[in-house]
Amino acid sequence: MSYPTRIVCLTEETTETLYLLGEGDRVVGVSGYTMRPPEARKKPRISAFITAHFEKIEALRPDLILAFSDLQADIAAELIRRGHTVVTFNHRSIAEILQMVRMVGGLVGKGPEAHALAARFESDLEAIRASAATFPRRPRVYFEEWDEPLISGIRWVEELVELAGGETIFPELRDAKLGKDRIVSADEVIRRNPDVIIGSWCGKPVRKKAIASREGWGEVAAIRDGHIYEVKSVFILQPGPAALTEGVRQVHDILKRVATSATGARA
Repeated sequence: MSYPTRIVCLTEETTETLYLLGEGDRVVGVSGYTMRPPEARKKPRISAFITAHFEKIEALRPDLILAFSDLQADIAAELIRRGHTVVTFNHRSIAEILQMVRMVGGLVGKGPEAHALAARFESDLEAIRASAATFPRRPRVYFEEWDEPLISGIRWVEELVELAGGETIFPELRDAKLGKDRIVSADEVIRRNPDVIIGSWCGKPVRKKAIASREGWGEVAAIRDGHIYEVKSVFILQPGPAALTEGVRQVHDILKRVATSATGARA
């Protein structure tokens, strides 16, 4: 064939994109963190996020390896040194996720199908944006990506929160690529007084009671009114189809509940 037929995906979003394009059979190896689609979990697991099993990858005889971001730069460099073709995406916004979908389609000869898939995502997002425009108010949102230290949301998450009907309380941090550059203080969260807290801690469940019992947080509107929620990381912290579909839908449902609740209304 003139297009790759044995593809290793080092992160989940490219795996899910290929499956949505009907090309799951081309995927021969996946990240150990892959959850979507469920059938992809049957494929050999060849990497974590910043580590990879190079011998396992080579045994799969890939003709294309898909990676994500500067965080996988060392993995990509080693695979290139070993003679493999590696395409590394660096998408961190809604627009860049859609571009990734189109580019993955082009790499496997499914350009028209990928454009159609991206257009469907765009249409669904616009429907959510239109629904959010009918909210009586836009709740102020603190999206917590990690709890120790406190880390606010990355760019695509913050964009989805706003599209879904909320106002993020740390918009100035969204473009910081690394979590360490999005660390926030408890005092600043209290000062900015979010109406809703949405937690998504990668690899572990959000402990709502622990959030509610943080020192000095009792008068934060979100805690006072009982608006602490979780969106599982698999749905929102992967910059791919999951975030643009199930993730944003869950955020929208949460914000609709808060925006229309009597307890959530500000004086």
